[in-house]
Amino acid sequence: MSHHLDSPAARQDVRLDITDLYVFRGATGTAIVLNVSHSLDGPAVTGFHPDGMYELKIDLDGDAVEEITYRFTFGERDDTGAQQYTVRRIAGTDAADAFATGTLVGGGGTGHALVGRNGERIWAGKAGDPFWIEPTVLHAVGYAMQYGTAITIDGRVPETAVNGFAGHTVHSIVLEVPDGELPVSRRIGVWALSSLRTDAGGWRSVNRVGLPMIHPLFAQFDERLGGDLNTGRPRDDRAMYGSALTRKITGVVAAHGTSDDPDGYAQRLVNRLLPNILPYIVGTPASFGFAEWNGRTMTDNAPDVMFSIAANTPVAQGIGKESVVEPPSASFPYVPAVPADG
Repeated sequence: MSHHLDSPAARQDVRLDITDLYVFRGATGTAIVLNVSHSLDGPAVTGFHPDGMYELKIDLDGDAVEEITYRFTFGERDDTGAQQYTVRRIAGTDAADAFATGTLVGGGGTGHALVGRNGERIWAGKAGDPFWIEPTVLHAVGYAMQYGTAITIDGRVPETAVNGFAGHTVHSIVLEVPDGELPVSRRIGVWALSSLRTDAGGWRSVNRVGLPMIHPLFAQFDERLGGDLNTGRPRDDRAMYGSALTRKITGVVAAHGTSDDPDGYAQRLVNRLLPNILPYIVGTPASFGFAEWNGRTMTDNAPDVMFSIAANTPVAQGIGKESVVEPPSASFPYVPAVPADG
């Protein structure tokens, strides 16, 4: 799981459970896709939470503090399952303020594309899940990270590898920001946050995501860490979680014997992983691979990349983008169609 059902708070209501974040070059600008509300947990509650807030955060100067926030809020589902929603843009120091109103970008109904006041292209609705994961490999990696062992996958051969998410659905928020709003060649950092309105009138952070696979790597068997990673601010990540992640990586790398200095390797890697923000150079082809982390497309094999880098040894699931039932679209809103039985 990239970020699926990753903490107790997320599992309380899948509408606020972020599954994945993607950033890539779209047809008119930088496309950001945020997926929530996975069908893995059943169809009882679906869509977007009417008391929730979904935010796309953009850091423009590398200080791990957002300069721009795009905030999505949704109304109740109608008899057809559709929801009305609004999008607001908050800039400057207000971008980090959950109560700042910013400016209205646009609004409409789920399942229909709309154009924002500054040329943004926007879509929200039900889609196929573009992510794939092999459950046996996933759990073997999580176990090794928790207990400091080598990654062992007993009795598994590539011919039996399966995509545990094949045929499943998500609810997607798609925002394409035109180049005039995000200057071409600028290196930005992107993350997303889902929050729930409290009875006292405040907001409680439920999920936070930047890089893929952080939670499956480090928190499958550590629910307290999983919950903690969803709170706070990116600029505090190294101070808050650096030691825990370094310890876990050190244990696995030492068990594999792939470095003469496992702790040094772990420290250098943690400096790449934290703050937990997805980097992207505006206007360039996205690629989340071994050579670089530059955004993330919906066909990048993030699990193989992150598992292998974290363990400092090759880790392959035996499946790839071909295991997804419906592929992403080449045209806006880019997300996969809902599978026939989804």
